[in-house]
Amino acid sequence: MVRTPAPGPAPGAASGTRAGAGTGAGGGAKGRAPKGGMFAGANLGTEIGASLVVFLVALPLCIGVAVASGAPAELGIITGVIGGLVVGMTPGSTLQVSGPAAGLAALVAETVEAQGIAMLGVIVLGAGILQIVLGLIRLGRMFQATSVAVVQGMLAGIGLPLMVSQSYPLADNKAPGTPIENMLAFPGLIADTLANPQAAIAAGLGVATVVLSFVWKKVPGPVKKIPAALVAVGLGIVIAALPGVEVKTLQVGNLLAAIQVPGPEQFAGLTDPAILTAIVTFTVIASAESLFTAAAVDRMHDGKRTRYNSELIAQGAGNTLCGILGSLPMTAVVARSSANVQSGAKTRLSRTLHGLWLLAFALLLPSVLALIPISVLAGVLVHSGWKLLAPEQFPKMWHEDRGEFFVMTATTLAIVATALLEGVLIGLAAGIVLAALRMSQTSVEHVVEGDSAKVVMKGNATFLRLPKLIDALEAVGASGKARIRLDLMGVTHLDHACRNQVEEFVAQKRATPGVRVELLMPNGLNAPKAAKEPAPRPDAAASGAWSGEPSAGPEAPADPSAGPGPTAEWYYLDPRPLDGHQDDHHAYGTDYGTGYPEGVDLFDDHRWGGTRR
Repeated sequence: MVRTPAPGPAPGAASGTRAGAGTGAGGGAKGRAPKGGMFAGANLGTEIGASLVVFLVALPLCIGVAVASGAPAELGIITGVIGGLVVGMTPGSTLQVSGPAAGLAALVAETVEAQGIAMLGVIVLGAGILQIVLGLIRLGRMFQATSVAVVQGMLAGIGLPLMVSQSYPLADNKAPGTPIENMLAFPGLIADTLANPQAAIAAGLGVATVVLSFVWKKVPGPVKKIPAALVAVGLGIVIAALPGVEVKTLQVGNLLAAIQVPGPEQFAGLTDPAILTAIVTFTVIASAESLFTAAAVDRMHDGKRTRYNSELIAQGAGNTLCGILGSLPMTAVVARSSANVQSGAKTRLSRTLHGLWLLAFALLLPSVLALIPISVLAGVLVHSGWKLLAPEQFPKMWHEDRGEFFVMTATTLAIVATALLEGVLIGLAAGIVLAALRMSQTSVEHVVEGDSAKVVMKGNATFLRLPKLIDALEAVGASGKARIRLDLMGVTHLDHACRNQVEEFVAQKRATPGVRVELLMPNGLNAPKAAKEPAPRPDAAASGAWSGEPSAGPEAPADPSAGPGPTAEWYYLDPRPLDGHQDDHHAYGTDYGTGYPEGVDLFDDHRWGGTRR
């Protein structure tokens, strides 16, 4: 074979170099894909092996999610095929795999029950188009600006209802309805299962599937590389075929016959606010789950990172096609993606091929699908729900950050009690409130000493701390002292509400005879652009009209073009004498009223003087 020297081709190398030639000092890479293109650097053997592993993981999940969603199993396979053949070939993410997601099963089931299976295609189509628009206007990375507590709470809020709802088909029963109703009826489910031998057998298969999913990775030897879900499906088929066993199995029809292209009647439903709300809900949840998964998958490997806007467009294209065919919505899925990474895949070839295997299996071997017990698929989804719930994250969050623990718990409970979109919105609101409270870490103290009353404020002063500020100002205002000092030197941020309150207080107290108000503020709040020092007053120290250290004076004149340095402090004081007589600073031949630095907020500018230290 022709060997191309590293780092580049030799001068005069033949243009007819064989496409499969390897590169690098280590010699040729036999079986690698051609250099360049979407599958550059792919080892065909590794990629094909990884695609088969992903296919074996995806097959039971596609069927199980469809059944849990109240939709025909064929629609789950169609979505899985599109996730492989369409999304798998598009740029964005390299290794994450898309398909029908357990996280959307409850939402799809509610939508199908409320709107009918025919309207699902229109909703998914609208969500796909909206995802493409969001990607084109580059809002893909916006989903990264979401609290981790909200994300974990959302996943837990999806996982818990999924576990409870799938406990019913696990015992060949039907779930009553909402998550709360399912939880309340759970004791009755146990009693009915124990009273029915066939239901008990089905439940045994489901529970065995759940246990197998937890312990399979601990099995010694190479056999553990076989997906646990596939092993459970195989064992379930064997047991279901035994004499005397009459558990419910999957009902699978023709794949092409399951396609339901939306018609004019379905598109007319876009005038219904409930349909539009469902489109927005699917868009937000599917986009968030896909991009959160992308971030998680990027941490699993050291290859090419996800381009979030491109990935959002790719997900939108996939969901648009799913909507046209009337199938289930898709997202990126952690289980399939992690299997892809762990199998050694390096390019998009493996996830694309897995879609081809799904299509071939469904077209050529549909009778095999009809042998799978429903309880086994329910057990696979119960295990998926447990992983989404991740109960170990709650005590971990409690020890790390109790505020975030509250947000996480509130999100989970809100989703369980209401619905997915409402719960996420409540979680986001809780996260915003927590962030606002933490940004408003303000210390406000007031003391009375001698003839002075003083307020000292530090930290971020926002409207959330306004009541505390008002209480302090009212306390020093009611003290009856002739001198009031407001020390804001430790304030790093002063919002409009707090600033307005300070301004009103200062203006009110200055109008009171015999009261002098002093305000101390740092550069960051009222930093002048360029400061020119007023000439020093000869009797500044004796008159008591000025506070703070004296300015530089004639011996060290200030640079007229220089503002305060990074450590300079500006004191804006009221120099009015205590006896209420007019300040006579004009008698010294200097008009201090024109010596204020540019940009200083003077509140009552004809009474203010300034000095820097």
